[in-house]
Amino acid sequence: MKQITGLAATLLMTTILTTGCGDRNTADTTADGFQWQIDRFDDINVLRYQVPDFDSLTPRQKQFIYYLSQAAVSGRDILFDQNCKYNLPVRRTLEAIYTTYDGDKNSADWQAFEKYLKKVWFANGVHHHYSGDKFKPEFSAEYFESLLASTPAEKLGDIRGTLLDTVKQVIFDPALYPKRVDQTAGVDMIAASACNYYDGVTQKEAEAFYTALTDTTDRQPISYGLNSQLVKDKDGQIAERVWSAEGMYGPAIREIVKWLELAAAVADTPQQEAYTRTLIEYYKTGDLKLFDRYNVAWVEDTESTVDYVNGFIENYGDPLGYKASWESTVNFKDFEATKTTQIISDNAQWFEDHSPIDPQYRKPHVKGVSAKVITVAMLGGDCYPSTPIGINLPNADWIRRDHGSKSVTIANITAAYDAAAAGNGFAEEFILRPEDRQLRAQWGTVGNNLHTDLHECLGHASGQLAPGTKGDELKNYGSTLEEARADLFALYYMNDPKLVELGIIPTLDVAKAEYNNYMMNGLMTQLTRIEPGKNIEEAHMRNRALVAGWVYERGKDDKTVEFVTENGKTYVVVNDYDKLRGLFGELLKEIQRIKSEGDFKAGMELVENYGVKVDPTLHKEVLERYAALDIAPYSGFVNPRYVPVLDENGKITDVKIEYPTDYIQQMLTYSSDYSFLPNRN
Repeated sequence: MKQITGLAATLLMTTILTTGCGDRNTADTTADGFQWQIDRFDDINVLRYQVPDFDSLTPRQKQFIYYLSQAAVSGRDILFDQNCKYNLPVRRTLEAIYTTYDGDKNSADWQAFEKYLKKVWFANGVHHHYSGDKFKPEFSAEYFESLLASTPAEKLGDIRGTLLDTVKQVIFDPALYPKRVDQTAGVDMIAASACNYYDGVTQKEAEAFYTALTDTTDRQPISYGLNSQLVKDKDGQIAERVWSAEGMYGPAIREIVKWLELAAAVADTPQQEAYTRTLIEYYKTGDLKLFDRYNVAWVEDTESTVDYVNGFIENYGDPLGYKASWESTVNFKDFEATKTTQIISDNAQWFEDHSPIDPQYRKPHVKGVSAKVITVAMLGGDCYPSTPIGINLPNADWIRRDHGSKSVTIANITAAYDAAAAGNGFAEEFILRPEDRQLRAQWGTVGNNLHTDLHECLGHASGQLAPGTKGDELKNYGSTLEEARADLFALYYMNDPKLVELGIIPTLDVAKAEYNNYMMNGLMTQLTRIEPGKNIEEAHMRNRALVAGWVYERGKDDKTVEFVTENGKTYVVVNDYDKLRGLFGELLKEIQRIKSEGDFKAGMELVENYGVKVDPTLHKEVLERYAALDIAPYSGFVNPRYVPVLDENGKITDVKIEYPTDYIQQMLTYSSDYSFLPNRN
């Protein structure tokens, strides 16, 4: 998220993977022999995705994608460093060992070492990509020392002395940097979090610094802190280290700029070339006003076939919600699949006008809501290897208010999940009623995709702030509440006859399938992602727990939704879909009020009461039942490889696409070919 208010590209793939509508782990091939799953380790599946219709693009569009794809992987080291300041030394130490070791690779110790490295690659650091907990190595410190002893010193480069000692501590000391992001109420969240967005600054100091910069009267407020590290120098002065071509992360940003400059020359349209050059100037200077200008022009471009995201975008990784992780996607429009999303965006004003929220917080004139289905061609930074299936940007409230937003659903990623899926027993294990299993089988995918479309296109784009509300009042609860707001908007309208009238869905059974999945997931099955004894930390999971828990409590007396125990197993059952829709509307109204008025206290109480705590007895049962299915709860992807075809003068005449089948090799190639940041002690 760009702002603490939480208007963001939503990582909705987590919903799919936990509901059982897409828990993916079985290697499978299509009729043409394409292999979707290429690796599995720990709780991770590594998949490939296809890029259908790439060959139908023009040579110029292919060249544009090639340059943008190079920019997309050039910022990889930035995210590693943002996630924890010792991630790069750790990764490079592990890679030096891995690429030079010639001992027994069949031993349990080596297999454990390799798994640890795979996890670090996947998570862009030493903390789990979703839970944020630090990985626990399954090999000993003594074995690690023996590996270091056999690694040539030159391969370790400048990782030696005290820096190497620190690397060992980071890997083996569980008390050092235990969580990437810690939003536990009452703690100094900066001190408790391992993320590298602050240096020497307390939470109180950071909040005071940025509060002093905000102006509630400005209709175009700057997203202060979005592209910088906040530091305190030896004299106690607090200042920002701006991420720019000549500032922090300069070497990587200069490489990104190099490829963006080549891309701008072959952009789809003159408008796209112009805003790409604005993005380049922003990267060179770090001027957030230029980033806003880029976003305005980008959101107003609805004509370009090829599109991209590249920048410091989402603030989930900052416990205070100011600073954004680096990410990139490259994509092109799926014209046929976009017809449905176009219907949704064309009717955005109707949905806004009929929303159950207080009329004063509805937008009187919905502007620039565009929606499309895309084929992603490259993933980078915080979108790789784990990636979203839906995105809604920009994040700045004032841009959305005055210029609109872009919403996309990533069709080929959801297609890859579906193709890699096989009967895994999830429905039989966790869905009690045969008729509900039938609903899921018939309408589950349709419902999940529709939820994504409504969440991204309309949910995040809906509503408005009250006069005087600046948008960052909800602080560390903003991300969770914004995701809940968008989810509730989607859930409320999924069961509206208007969707059938518009031809978006053929029957409201689609809503029933999604209601069943959502409530089961939020109340129970998403707990498969939580370690025993832990609370819920991740914003999307807190959101789903909040929504499901609140409506369950409100509908408990008349059993709108209930827990049913049969044969010693617990199930979630929805008994009244219309009443459930009404409860979704009630909660949407309250959360919109909280956001519009900046009511921190009410927002905190909602999240802490419904979105954080875990029932240990239910948790234990869910973990045991899920483990018996042998399903990996997380999936991510390797990228395709784009190979330019050159004429005798070295000019690109075409671009070919290849689909790698080796996760390790892609990671090692990226580390050797796209590393531009030095180690920092």
